[in-house]
Amino acid sequence: MTISVLIADDAAMIRAGFAALLDAQEGIRVVGQAVSGAEAVAQSARLGPDVVLMDVRMPEMDGIEATRRLHSPAFPAAKVPKVLMLTTFDIDDYVYAALEAGASGFLLKDASAEELVHAVEVVAEGDALLSPGITRRMISQFTASKPRPARASAEIARLTEREREVLVLLGRGFSNREIGDELFISDHTVKTHVGRLLAKIGARDRVQAVIFAFDNGLVEPAS
Repeated sequence: MTISVLIADDAAMIRAGFAALLDAQEGIRVVGQAVSGAEAVAQSARLGPDVVLMDVRMPEMDGIEATRRLHSPAFPAAKVPKVLMLTTFDIDDYVYAALEAGASGFLLKDASAEELVHAVEVVAEGDALLSPGITRRMISQFTASKPRPARASAEIARLTEREREVLVLLGRGFSNREIGDELFISDHTVKTHVGRLLAKIGARDRVQAVIFAFDNGLVEPAS
């Protein structure tokens, strides 16, 4: 299956570079480019890409608001893409807001070509991608600025010991493959555990599971 990608960035050179790199990959096709968040939303509705590479900071409408609109009830449900947020900075004030808006991944613009291609493939498959470094910084930043709610004991109590282990590793930014390596289980088994724990904690996707793990003290800043 070919993964269709829309690139949204106000820098022409970045759009051109990403487009050339991704179009050269087997199984990936760039279907459009946008220079603002508003244009990204409009083109997503028209083109229905599988993945949007979304710059955080753009004129007219930033990437966070665009992501929020892509996940709003007003946007055609059949055309909601996965959003991979891009930033120049490894510590970004908007990381948490982007995840809450519905982004499925977060990647630095100086990531290698291999990392970019892998990120597109991961989020297209329905997984979430957060680099461990960004996840740790996000947790540290919001631990200091956001009060912790009481532990959601009812949701956590429903998890098996293995599901809780998987949730903690999700909260640390591990991919399915990394979770499998850590726990000595297959990718298929990891996906099964992830699907079950998402249902038990009422999370829409893996990114919401990361936020849940942070909010309920399952992942600490020192992790």
